[in-house]
Amino acid sequence: MIPVSSFNDRTVAVFGLGGSGLATAQALIEGGARVVADDDGAAGRAKAEAAGLPLGDLKTADWRTFSALVLSPGVPLTHPEPHWTVRRAREAGIEVIGDIELFCRERRAHARHSPFAAITGTNGKSTTTALLAHLLRKGGRDVQMGGNIGIPILALAPPAGRRVHVVECSSYQIDLAPSLDPSVGIHLNLTPDHLDRHGTIEAYAAIKEQLIAGVERGGSAVIGVDDAFSVAIADRAERAGTHVVRISVTRPLADGVWRDGTDLVVSAAGAESFRLPLAGIASLRGVHNAQNAAAAFAAARALGLAPEVILVALRSFPGLAHRMEEVGRKDGVLFVNDSKATNADAAERALSSFDDVFWIAGGKAKAGGIAPLAPLFPRIRKAYLIGEAAPDFARTLADVPHDLSGTLEAALAAAARDAAAAGRAQAVVLLSPACASFDQFANFEARGDAFRALVRALPGIG
Repeated sequence: MIPVSSFNDRTVAVFGLGGSGLATAQALIEGGARVVADDDGAAGRAKAEAAGLPLGDLKTADWRTFSALVLSPGVPLTHPEPHWTVRRAREAGIEVIGDIELFCRERRAHARHSPFAAITGTNGKSTTTALLAHLLRKGGRDVQMGGNIGIPILALAPPAGRRVHVVECSSYQIDLAPSLDPSVGIHLNLTPDHLDRHGTIEAYAAIKEQLIAGVERGGSAVIGVDDAFSVAIADRAERAGTHVVRISVTRPLADGVWRDGTDLVVSAAGAESFRLPLAGIASLRGVHNAQNAAAAFAAARALGLAPEVILVALRSFPGLAHRMEEVGRKDGVLFVNDSKATNADAAERALSSFDDVFWIAGGKAKAGGIAPLAPLFPRIRKAYLIGEAAPDFARTLADVPHDLSGTLEAALAAAARDAAAAGRAQAVVLLSPACASFDQFANFEARGDAFRALVRALPGIG
């Protein structure tokens, strides 16, 4: 745990008692703060009570006694409207921050020069975070990984010496971290997402850019330049004096890291300086994973790893659950769990990776549906539609063969049968829903776990 000493002997309101909220409250207490913790739900309050944390009723509290409100990233800060705790904090004139901000303050106070890599992007940030941590560990570094992936940031070991913190940052977390200042900042890409929480794509982009704008003096910004918003972010960072490493999977770069077929090429002043073959690394299949690998390579270089060490480490990356996860084979059919694909852009990355797809899609739809995926429809042999989005997706698919399966169990049974009967050499049953999970599952992990269990229950699965 990282004790938060910056609020020693002061009183702090903590709202939202999921995993990060519980860790935040404990870290504040460890650092000498007085905490009043609250949650809208009984489950969060029960967990806090079981952990011995001090609960209170923030609706009846005197907010003049608080020095700050530390808010869970899952609680609306601005859209569709500020949460009532945010309004109360603003009326009291106190700051509203999150756990990433508390980490940054502790790092500046106690280990200013300890390496800190922060990763964001609409898609790919979890894989890039895990891959960068893997590369650094293989390179002999002391690595702590967390944030929006896995362990809450304040539950990690404290910043110290050459210990590297590799932290995934969602837009919600960045919005609550006004002094975010990584030594290496990674921004992968930007497409419309979470607009219900940010209002417009311009506002969403501005929040993402804060991570890059905050890169500390002498640090590096690694930026994907395959969309217009990210190109502008890279250009502004460079004009501000930040060292920028551009990455691309769509075109060559005179300076940066770019994709050439199944290789990554590192270029400087128009000349190739290093080449990394990705062919045969199943965990890095697809163009989207080439972008993740390019970003992780550039960040690892900025953190001092030699290219040859990175190349060897790439080959042993196991991948992440629910991200293009190969969960079994049967009768020549590959079953892939890509439950993390909660929007069309993420599903596009999976569909682009295979030619003969028996596609399970649907759930709680995001804005735009699956219309942007139309160029990939020829890869789909048949679609199996589940959840609330199924009727709309069926209309969009039009002449593409599809079933209104309704449930994941029914969809998998039909897809497995049809894929085996098709007799295609590279048939893939792909769960890549292009939707949130909340109509039928608690989260994308629960959806992916259910898919994996169903696949492994198939007779003859290997």
